[in-house]
Amino acid sequence: MSTQVHASIDEATVRQISEELDEPEWLLETRLEALEALDDIAFPDVIQTPGRKWTNLEELDYESLVDPLDAAEEKDQVGPDDVEVLPFAEAVEEHGELLEERFGSVVDPQTNYLTALSTALFTTGTVVYVPEGVDAEDVKIRTTMNSRSLFNYTLVVTEESSSVTILERQESGDEVDGNRYYSGIVEVAAAENSYVQFGNLQDLDETTYTYTLKEATVDTYGTVDWVDCNIGSHLTKSSVESHLDGDSSESKMVGAFYGHNDQHFDIDARVWHNAEHTTADLVTRGVIDDEARSVYEGVQNVGREAWDTNSYQRENTLMLSDESEADASPKLIINNHDTEASHSATVGQVSAEDMFYMTSRGVPERLAKNMLVEGFYVPVLEEIEVEELREDFESRIRDRLQARE
Repeated sequence: MSTQVHASIDEATVRQISEELDEPEWLLETRLEALEALDDIAFPDVIQTPGRKWTNLEELDYESLVDPLDAAEEKDQVGPDDVEVLPFAEAVEEHGELLEERFGSVVDPQTNYLTALSTALFTTGTVVYVPEGVDAEDVKIRTTMNSRSLFNYTLVVTEESSSVTILERQESGDEVDGNRYYSGIVEVAAAENSYVQFGNLQDLDETTYTYTLKEATVDTYGTVDWVDCNIGSHLTKSSVESHLDGDSSESKMVGAFYGHNDQHFDIDARVWHNAEHTTADLVTRGVIDDEARSVYEGVQNVGREAWDTNSYQRENTLMLSDESEADASPKLIINNHDTEASHSATVGQVSAEDMFYMTSRGVPERLAKNMLVEGFYVPVLEEIEVEELREDFESRIRDRLQARE
């Protein structure tokens, strides 16, 4: 096990972070337990094919990438008046009991090496609390990263029969010498009959290595929909997961990415059907160009008690270059026969037939290909309720396509 970070980040560092944020003892103890666990737990699972590990997270030089005491950012956290959207430190002060109950209840801080590292070192975050019966739109969390490393934490708690739509966005600000590291942990605890759509746009610069884990628990008749858009960073490891723990709970996971140059995207989508009458729909679409690489893993896990399950998964990758690489591994794990489920994955190039159709009608070849790429994302874009996220992602796709010309 690598101890690069553990050798340079010690208990004194963690205590200093906690003291500067004026945290309670229970949170400091959680941090210290996560720090101690670094010696014993593994890095996140990645897909391996014979003779090849597609994403080598353990080979990153964390000692040079991680500098939590020098964290710097600009953060914009806004929402309607009847929803609380608070900086993490303020939420600890105002809702201490809620935080003590919910922190780490969805994402185990010791899930893997990188979650433990993030738990020990996070310096910034947001808590979104939606009271019972409140319908909220336009909660927005924008983070501009101005330092070498940044560890970010987001907690969303919805009470019974409430709803909320959230946009979270990361981008780079001030330049730094060398590479960067960004870590983002998101926990969503959705109560009975509540609805959450959580949309994320990761647009960090291409000197950044990114690890994010977004995970939800969904109670009876609840719904959590994820929209996970990745266009930035040099290496991205992004996992989105839902636990359907209540009867008739639902989750939809919509993913989109666009890689160029030598970017690397490792995308996971996972759902656990743990109760009766649950439904999940996993849809991911990605484009890779130049020497970019992508790997996708989708898992639908149907438990023994998950009667009357419906679970569907589709992943499509469009390759614009002969030098790009893509791999996909959709999986079904079914332990209950009363299940309707399917999974599929495709990798291919722009259709020659579609290109011929458009160019034969006078559309220039480059424009025709760009139009087909934009059209490829339409099934994803149609699922995004947050207008700003949809427009921003479309704009970034157009910028990247125009840069090819």
